[in-house]
Amino acid sequence: LSRRAQPPCSLCQNEGEIMTSFRDLHVKGAPFILANCWDCGSALMLENLGAQALATSSAAYAFTLGRPDGGTVTRDESLAHAADILGVTTLPVQGDFENGFGDDPETCAQTVRLAAEIGLAGICIEDIAFPADTAYDFDLAVERIRAAASAARALPHDFVLTARADGIMTGHYDSDEALRRLLAFEAAGADCLYAPALPDLATVTRVCAATTAPVNVLVAGPMAHHDLAHFATAGAARLSLGSALARVTHRAINDAATAMLGAGQFGALTGAMPGTAVDRLLAKNRD
Repeated sequence: LSRRAQPPCSLCQNEGEIMTSFRDLHVKGAPFILANCWDCGSALMLENLGAQALATSSAAYAFTLGRPDGGTVTRDESLAHAADILGVTTLPVQGDFENGFGDDPETCAQTVRLAAEIGLAGICIEDIAFPADTAYDFDLAVERIRAAASAARALPHDFVLTARADGIMTGHYDSDEALRRLLAFEAAGADCLYAPALPDLATVTRVCAATTAPVNVLVAGPMAHHDLAHFATAGAARLSLGSALARVTHRAINDAATAMLGAGQFGALTGAMPGTAVDRLLAKNRD
């Protein structure tokens, strides 16, 4: 069977070693890095550099299509993109599936089932409606997660559902409301909780202490000034990158191209990673 035809297993054998399941990686106070990739090459590089699990990034993938972030990628496109990533990696992969690609709870449930069919280890679903970019009413937000969690529990294999409260990041509500929603999402059956753009480490600590389910923290912006030990002390179980790593590459393109096309200077290219080193990372551990 091809990798795409195989459902994710709870324990996988790899050259004689037992690999920890995606769910078992989530331990409060011992966070792992969920490395967000945006194409097959970045997925392979991250795997061969030591990542334990990968995730797609809706924003980073949209950038590769020449589109802005925020509801511009369809469910079919996201599923095909995730399937491409699954086709090259041996790691568990989570799909960043925005708002589940629809407002109603059943659409979220169907998105879970479709994601599981292609072999994803889990997905995240946020509480923001597109294209209006507004937060769903509290009750509807909870019902959407309840339906998605019910679909996940009905699957024949393990599947980790992450529920996102995105209102802090979008400016629609504060940390108190985010925590209220996360607690309701946990009660509705979410396996992992995630509120992007928490304002500080003290708030991260508060959220982790108030919830039983593992908490994902987005390491971007001010949060990137903290290290793994700080997040462990705060009680986080998982650290994701969102589109931040992809935007590091966009910064390199921007800075190098500005110098070349503006001043005719090519010095930025002298810091390029050797092609042979990239080749080795892409070829490592491949059949």
